[in-house]
Amino acid sequence: MKRSRINQIMASADEFIRSFSFTLPPFAYFTPDEMRARKAQLSRVIDARMGWDITDYGEGDFDKTGLFLFTLRNGQLDDLKRGQGMCYAEKLLISRQDQLSPMHTHVIKAEDIINRGGATLAVQLYGADGQGGFDESAGGTVVCDGIERAFAPGEVLKLAPGESVTLMPGDWHAFWGEGGDVLVGEVSTVNDDMTDNIFRDPIGRFAEVEEDVPPLHLLVSDYEKLL
Repeated sequence: MKRSRINQIMASADEFIRSFSFTLPPFAYFTPDEMRARKAQLSRVIDARMGWDITDYGEGDFDKTGLFLFTLRNGQLDDLKRGQGMCYAEKLLISRQDQLSPMHTHVIKAEDIINRGGATLAVQLYGADGQGGFDESAGGTVVCDGIERAFAPGEVLKLAPGESVTLMPGDWHAFWGEGGDVLVGEVSTVNDDMTDNIFRDPIGRFAEVEEDVPPLHLLVSDYEKLL
């Protein structure tokens, strides 16, 4: 993805988020130079990979296959292993109309996917085989707003604003906006995007960035090389 395109997505995403009376935290608006100058102070943000995350999954067509994410807070895997401390994470996502976030699951993370506003969020579900792998013939059960419900293989849940689904490790899922763009909330156990995203098809989690202009704000994937 070109950096100029990423900058445009950031600006439009911020406007979309604000339209729901939600404001991102202060560190979201730091310039790259400000982040470098405050690197020690922002070590918690950087180490937990909190911040902007825009991906085309390496497919080169963000509008067709892609996702906007912003990690608002994230705990520590060591706390999760110990069973005490900051064992949770929270994100905001924007799922655009007909923009696919591809079929995947997680090994560790359990998550609530919440339609915070906008259009309908479509979530396609499959169960897992005995080793947790994708199984096109497997259904299962999920919890929707506290109520357990069964799903058939490939069934698509339609979540209206305010509705949610709880996904456990081994629940294979893909999602997209239906009828318009959707502001999505994600509340989960500790998030590890480096190792805990298992895709059905061989795709990448992060975009390859072409530096045609300077970054407006850094992506979480920029931290290691630019900070």
